[in-house]
Amino acid sequence: MTKISEIPGTLDAVGAVGTDRQSIYVYEAPVRIWHWLNALTISLLAVTGYLIASPLPSMPGEASNWYTMGYIRFVHFASGQVLAFAFLYRVYWAFVGNQYARQLFAFPIYNRIWRWGLLYELRWYLFLVRYPKKYVGHNPLANTAMFLFVIVMILMMLTGFALYAEGEGRDSLWYALFGWWFSIFPNSQDVHTVHHLGLWFIVTFVILHVYAAVREDIVSRQSMLSAIITGERTFRDSRPD
Repeated sequence: MTKISEIPGTLDAVGAVGTDRQSIYVYEAPVRIWHWLNALTISLLAVTGYLIASPLPSMPGEASNWYTMGYIRFVHFASGQVLAFAFLYRVYWAFVGNQYARQLFAFPIYNRIWRWGLLYELRWYLFLVRYPKKYVGHNPLANTAMFLFVIVMILMMLTGFALYAEGEGRDSLWYALFGWWFSIFPNSQDVHTVHHLGLWFIVTFVILHVYAAVREDIVSRQSMLSAIITGERTFRDSRPD
């Protein structure tokens, strides 16, 4: 039977693994719903954001007959607002959910055991060690990546709303809330650049996130893909760590 030990203040690590399977309920329903809503809105934002930065070729005929870029901008703005409200709910759930719901916002670099786990995971992903450590929640490397993702997503929401506020005008409520960005970057093109760079960070993160989830599901013999659907993390028999 799997013996589970807790590393105080950081993550739950699975210790010696025997031949029996064990499932642990990790991701609560609100966390799973937020994850997939996040995936949908980020996909829409990435595609429409790219098209806003690199518009489609001119359409034939009268310009008044086409509203293509208007629809693209509407989808982008609406998706951004849904993303922001969903994120605020995710912050709320970090306080009322289980211990794993808080892990997204935790970065316990001060913990020596956590730092050791981070280095071990880096070696594991670089194929320098043969056997994985198993964690009930995020491993330290995933924890680091998710924390950086949260920071960049906050930056994207703030810069996105600042650019939206610029279009709404200086006398709008949006500008009163987010116009301070133009005190930091008087040239709005700089805000556009920060927002655009954030897009490519998120695209890179998503590629690595999907790769890591599929790889770990197969190689480390612990459920990753199904866990974000059912909430259950299952550990299959493997060599003891």
